[in-house]
This record gives sequence, structure tokens and C-alpha cells, in this order.
Amino acid sequence: MSRGLPFELFLGFRYLRARGQRTNLSLFVWIGVGGVFLGVAALIVVLAVMTGFQDAIRDKILSANPHLLVLQAGGRGVAGSGPLAERIRVLPGVKSATPFVLQQALFTSAPGGAHGGVIRGVDLGSASIVQDVRAQLKSGRLDPVIAGEPAILLGSEMARTLGVLPGDSVTVISPQGALTAVGMVPRMRRYTVAGTLEVGMHEYDASVAYLALPAAQEFAGLTTGVTGIEVKLHDPFEAKTVGRRISQELGYPFWIRDWMEMNRNLFNALQLEKLALFVIVTIIVLVAAFAIIGHLVLLVAEKRKEIGILKSIGASGPSITAVFFTVGMTIGLVGTLAGSFVGLALIWIQNTYKIIRLAGDVYQIDYLLMKLTPGDFVLIVSATLLLAFLATVIPARRAGQLAPVDVLRYE
Repeated sequence: MSRGLPFELFLGFRYLRARGQRTNLSLFVWIGVGGVFLGVAALIVVLAVMTGFQDAIRDKILSANPHLLVLQAGGRGVAGSGPLAERIRVLPGVKSATPFVLQQALFTSAPGGAHGGVIRGVDLGSASIVQDVRAQLKSGRLDPVIAGEPAILLGSEMARTLGVLPGDSVTVISPQGALTAVGMVPRMRRYTVAGTLEVGMHEYDASVAYLALPAAQEFAGLTTGVTGIEVKLHDPFEAKTVGRRISQELGYPFWIRDWMEMNRNLFNALQLEKLALFVIVTIIVLVAAFAIIGHLVLLVAEKRKEIGILKSIGASGPSITAVFFTVGMTIGLVGTLAGSFVGLALIWIQNTYKIIRLAGDVYQIDYLLMKLTPGDFVLIVSATLLLAFLATVIPARRAGQLAPVDVLRYE
């Protein structure tokens, strides 16, 4: 009709602009558009927050931990770690395989008292390990530790708790005592703080200290053995596949732990929370769908005479249905587009200017990261348009089924 539009679209757009005594109908239009707008924007922001938080935690975990751990059953440690690491290193998907030592310890300093933590002994002869440690280095130098000096790297939060800076000394006490002539005494070593490390996870930065592998073996009372082999992969998400491959290669008594398994409870909880928030926020769109239904029911009642006239001059039932379907879906589409624009704009603003900051000791990250995956965006838009469709189709079909004789009889 006007401007080449089919008359169904022309009439549907015209019905959206109620005037005169029917201006109350426009209120339902704005309620419907506003409800869909708020629902879509809220869904985009909520899913982006949950996905961003989950990905930020995952990236922190991957940057601070190996992708796979190869351990020996019985907790006796792994002997002959060099040949074992070489067998693992040549397998497909493996980026590096290096021995490590893990030992609980108590850290003390003159100004800061005592603090519990973990000694992590790493092979600083491996280029990949040195690269990872340098990337985490916040202050000080790595060279004294590589050179074999009695030096240690502390997590930044641990160093702050102990009140030490690079160049200061700390005393480290092992819970596993050393047997002497007078009996079992605690194993104690004094190290110079060479530097501090920062991963960005408060729990990790407050509890981990690094030693060179020989120094960690000596402190833990291991002669030639190590706690296990840590493995980095080209693709961290192939951890289970590569883990099975390593298990088949090594056999008993070795067993494998991957980063997904070690953090399974955390990621399951985050995924469940994401799903629950999606369902809760979708209720906003559901309320908007009821507003669309209410508007169309009132509009059909208001336009009964026009419907009768249109049908009497040859308009078909599907054409009348298309008129009111245009009204409902336009409300849903406009609200979806506006909500998508605002939601995506909020994500860009937060990620660019980092307006919302978080307490790192509580949330493990220092600012709120937002990340919306294409799959989540498609899910939001599809769910919203489906609800708008369901809210529109029944009133629109009822309008198309009205008989002109019944309508005009009482006019």
C-alpha cells in the first residue's frame, strides 16, 4: 500500500500509533517494548558477567598452574623424573613436561610473624617455565634463583603479609622434621627474597612461593625424587585427551590429574549459577509478553468493526492475522534491538573503562570482566523473539477467525 508496503504491514504499523480516545492502547505498546528492552539488556549483561567471570577465573588458573599433573600412586614421589619427562614430552599435544616439588611450609619473618603456604620447586632450566615465571614477576629479579643462590620468590600477597621486600630474608619451616642425634627436629632454611610474583588470584598470591628445583628437593628431604611431572599443553582444552594418552603410555603406578578435574566443582557452580540467573531474568521478558497479549486483545476488541469491513470487502483471514501479528512482533523486535544495543554498549563501556572494581581477595579478580559469546547472544535473541511470537500468535489468529457477519451484526 503506502510506499509499496503490503497492506498488512501498513495497517499493522498504523495500529501501533493509537490516537484520540484510544491513546491508552499506546501505553501497552510502551510497556511491551520497555519490558522486552529491559529483559534483553538484563540477560545480555547477566550472561556476559557470568561468562566473563568464569573465563577470567579459568585464565588465572591456567596461567598459574600446569594443565596436567603426573603423579605416582602411594604418595612416595617420582624417581627418575628426567627420563619420565622425556617420554611425556614427545607425545602429541604436549608443549612441555618438567619435574616439580610441592611442599607445605611455614614462612616467618622478623617484622611479619608467621604465615602458612606452599613451596613450589620448578625446573628453571626449562625455557617455558622461566618464561611463565618471568611473566608473573612483579618486583625483584629471577636471576639469583636461577643461579642456585639461597633465594626464594614469594607471592605478592604473602610478601605483603610477612612485611618483606626483595633483599629481605625469610625463614621457611617444613612440617616434616629432620632426624638428628637429639631426635626429630623441624627442618628450617633461611632464604633471601629475590622477588615477588603476582598471578592476580588472591588465594594463589597469598600462599605460593617458588624455589629452584634442587633447593626445593633439599628442603623437602628428597634426594633424587620429585613430587611429580607438570605438563603444559598446546591446547589446554585437550587436557583429557592428552591425559588418556599419557596414562596409556606410562601405565601403572602413574596417574593423571588435569586442570578441569581439579577445578570441576568451581566451574560446575559457576555454570549452574549462570543457568539460574538466565531463567530468573527471562521472567522480565515473560512479563513483557503478557503486556503484548493484553495490548493485542484490547486492540482486536477495539478494531472489530474495521476487521468486519476488511473481511466484507475481500480481506482473507490470514491477512487479518498478519496485521495483528505485525503489531506484536514489531513490539518484540524493537524491544530486542534496543535491549541488544544497550546491553552490548554496557559491555563495551565496562571492558574499556573498568568502572566496576572488585575485591581481589574475595572474587579472585580485580575488576568485573564482561564477555558475551555468540552462542549466548543467539540464545537470548531467540528466546525473546520466541516469547514475543507465542504472545502474538493466539490473539492474531483469533482476529483472523472473526466472521464479518457476527462482527457487523451489532455495529
